[in-house]
Amino acid sequence: MTAFALHQQGALDQAEKLYQEILHSQPQHLDALQLLARVALQQKKFTLAIELFDRALKINPHDPSAFCNRGIALLELKRYDEALESYDRTLRLNPDDADAFYSRGNALLALKRHEDALESYDQVLKIKPDYPGALNNSGNALLALGRPEEALESYGRALKFKLDCAGLLHNCGKALLALNRHAEALDNYAHALRLKPDYADAHWNESLCRLLLGDFALGWQKHEWRLKSPQVDASKNFQQPLWLGEAPLAGKTLLLHAEQGLGDTLQFCRYAPLAAAQGARVVLAVPSALKVLCQTLADVDTLLAIGDPLPPFDFHAPLMSLPLAFGTRLDSIPAEVPYLHADSEKTAAWNILLGPRDKPRVGLAWSGRPTHKNDHNRSLPFALLAGLLEYPAEFICLQKEFHHEDEALARQHSRMRIFSEQLQDFADTAALIETLDLVITIDTSVAHLAGALGKPVWILLPFAPDWRWLLDRGDSPWYPSARLFRQQQLGQWAPVLAEVRRALHEI
Repeated sequence: MTAFALHQQGALDQAEKLYQEILHSQPQHLDALQLLARVALQQKKFTLAIELFDRALKINPHDPSAFCNRGIALLELKRYDEALESYDRTLRLNPDDADAFYSRGNALLALKRHEDALESYDQVLKIKPDYPGALNNSGNALLALGRPEEALESYGRALKFKLDCAGLLHNCGKALLALNRHAEALDNYAHALRLKPDYADAHWNESLCRLLLGDFALGWQKHEWRLKSPQVDASKNFQQPLWLGEAPLAGKTLLLHAEQGLGDTLQFCRYAPLAAAQGARVVLAVPSALKVLCQTLADVDTLLAIGDPLPPFDFHAPLMSLPLAFGTRLDSIPAEVPYLHADSEKTAAWNILLGPRDKPRVGLAWSGRPTHKNDHNRSLPFALLAGLLEYPAEFICLQKEFHHEDEALARQHSRMRIFSEQLQDFADTAALIETLDLVITIDTSVAHLAGALGKPVWILLPFAPDWRWLLDRGDSPWYPSARLFRQQQLGQWAPVLAEVRRALHEI
């Protein structure tokens, strides 16, 4: 049987051996070289596949399929810029290659170049209108751009071609959640899970919808599926058992470790004293930017930065599993504040730097980290703050980072004082917040920090808020000092800021 026949039958190891024999006697045999590269690609030997396609392209630099397959291997290795270059070379040689446009779009999507990705998927659909993958990924790009209605339409078109696709139903659920159509979102997650019962991301997103609706009983249980998601770092797989509340803690050492964002760590580190109250020796591992601040948290025996060597421990728990472990419900959230504290010496230093106070001091944070997956939804342009900055107050910027288009405007504004260079970690930010009368912020780590310090904080929320802020209320059961200002229409910040201005004048 020939190497090619074995290859077609899926006997990859045997085909590989025969292709190698051909190349041993004929090193420039182009067909054998390309087919061996495809075998390597199918075997997930991506680095080898790239080397083989490169050899083939030296012999024939005008082969679009070799560039396209090389791009696939690069994409698998997350070398997205190089993959993009390979697909561009493919399309220069074959401008009507729908698969190359599709893969190019996927590389752009991975690079978070969502508008460019959409253009690539549009090219796919011009060539091949019934390409479900391009319709699905167009929806993903649209959702990332904050256009959930268009995303839902794109997913719906894809479903006409792949009616039983759990992934598409899950994506429809995410788009519906972004439109605050919660019952429909739950129906789509349920449908996806009937097709694929172990679909971790569908369980996880269902949990976020249930938590948003206040269904903590089922929401926390479902939330554990996040630990099985490919999106979550699996490197924290410990030999010690996961603690979810069943085992007695008296005399045991419990490692509590941060797993997601800074805001999540600030919100859920409050559970450490509850574990200590059950007799545990608590070891807490947090991002390095929070280590100094978290030294002020009560009842922690050992505080570490993530990546530090770990002492011996008996059990471990991710911080975001602790609400399940402690059976948290809406009426039992541990909300005694402050549970974190500003350093008095740092606070005194800020007071000296800020100088005499002759008007209220208000801290502002209007944008988050641009690479955050929800940044398009939660951040607002600095230019929209113009009316707010007319209020007779001293405005203090609480951000370390700025969106590119905002930084010059913020630094030039006569009413804005910026100290980003002095904010080395969250202990510095906490001390600065301690000097303020009020914090006004979007949904970012600053909101959690101010809330954990017990400082008055007004939080500006998008139309589809994060689960922790719940729905249809102006307060937060997590942070007694917080007041919530909510978008009533998707993407419309002006009415929210008008409400904030009115509230400022009332005080």
